[in-house]
This record gives sequence, structure tokens and C-alpha cells, in this order.
Amino acid sequence: MSKSLPVRACWLGSARYRSVWDLQAELVDAVRDGRAPDTLLLLEHPHVFTMGKAASADHLLWDEAERGRRAVEVIWSDRGGEATYHGPGQLVGYPILDLTHFGITIPQYLEKLEQSVIDYMDELGIASEPGGPGLTGVWSNGEKLAAIGIKLNRSVVSHGFALNLTTALDYFEGIIPCGHADKRPTSIAALTGRRIDTETAARGYARHFERVFGTQLAWASPESLISSQAARAGRLPHI
Repeated sequence: MSKSLPVRACWLGSARYRSVWDLQAELVDAVRDGRAPDTLLLLEHPHVFTMGKAASADHLLWDEAERGRRAVEVIWSDRGGEATYHGPGQLVGYPILDLTHFGITIPQYLEKLEQSVIDYMDELGIASEPGGPGLTGVWSNGEKLAAIGIKLNRSVVSHGFALNLTTALDYFEGIIPCGHADKRPTSIAALTGRRIDTETAARGYARHFERVFGTQLAWASPESLISSQAARAGRLPHI
């Protein structure tokens, strides 16, 4: 693999889950067909519980009235994994990559994705590690800092990670996160007291993505992506 393999990076700001889900689907097709380059989307979502392929209705603990009071959507997603929460103060990364370009397998990809987050945590002075057997994501002192859930379409991956920066952790009480009722989430703010805004985190994380994946990021605007979905995804919250 060339060390200068280009990947397009885009900061979307705050964008609704369904809009970015639609954008990912378009990008997967375009990357697979050679109409678009490998792409890294970085963003945050308004409050939403997403239910992966392994999720079930009993993983939702808040009733409809409570979810309405807290303005939380529920979306059943096509990613792997179970229930998770996205919201303000959480950095979300969706790499849309054709793994044949990188010469790596799915297990190797997951290891690299975890390592890129771990390396960013190391830059911030936070000790972290991958989950143990049966546990995905990035953990610190037995608490989950970042969730990971992906989808594979032929050789192209989508979805990705969600890293808690200043996330309101009480929202995780509305679900059984990733199917583990006994596992607590944590955040950079909870561990260190530091409040890092999401765009600053996106730019800082991106350097580690470049190094771990051996690539070079070329930053692009949302408007430069392949369809009008990008423009909708890049607007202000509650689109």
C-alpha cells in the first residue's frame, strides 16, 4: 500500500442520523464503483438512539413519552451491533473505505480503527485499550469511551465509531448500551475535566487516522460530496 494513498475528509458539523445514513449509502455505491474516493466523514449527531442489527426492542429502556421529553429519536440501523446513543459532544467518524485499496481484512480494519482512537486518547494523556473478548470499542478503566459498529458492502466499509467528548452520559440510561447492562460509559470530560469541542477533536483525531491507515487526508466541503444529501447533512442541527 502506498503511504500517500489519498482519502477525502469532510467535517459535517451537527447532522441528523438519517441524512448521514443516506449519504453513506450513496458514498458506498460511488466508492465501490470508482466514482468517488475513499472518504472519512466526521461529525456529531443530535440526540438519537440507533439500534443495530443485533438490537432488540427490550434494549430501549425509556418509553416514548420520556424519549419525547428528551427529544431523542429512535432509528433502526443497518450497522452491526446493538443499541447505542449519539448526541451533542460526541465525535462520530464514518470511514467509507474500499478495503482492497488498503490491502487489509475486516479484523485488521477494526484493529486499525480502534488504534486510531487509542492513539488520539494517548495524545490527550488518557490510557485506553480495545475491549476484551466479546467487547468492541475503546475502553478506559473498564468504562467505554468509544463505540464501534460497522457495515460491510462487498469490500466497502461504512458506519464507524462514536467517541464521547463532553457527552451527557445520562442519555445512555435510556438504553442497554451495546447489549451490556453492566458496562458503564465514560467521556473525556468525565475522565479529565477537559471540554474539547467536536470540531477540534475531529481535526486532532484525523492526524491519527492518517498515520494508522498510512494515508493522506484531503479536506473537502460538504457541498463537494456526491449529491444534495451532503448539503442537507452539513447544515445546522434538526435538519
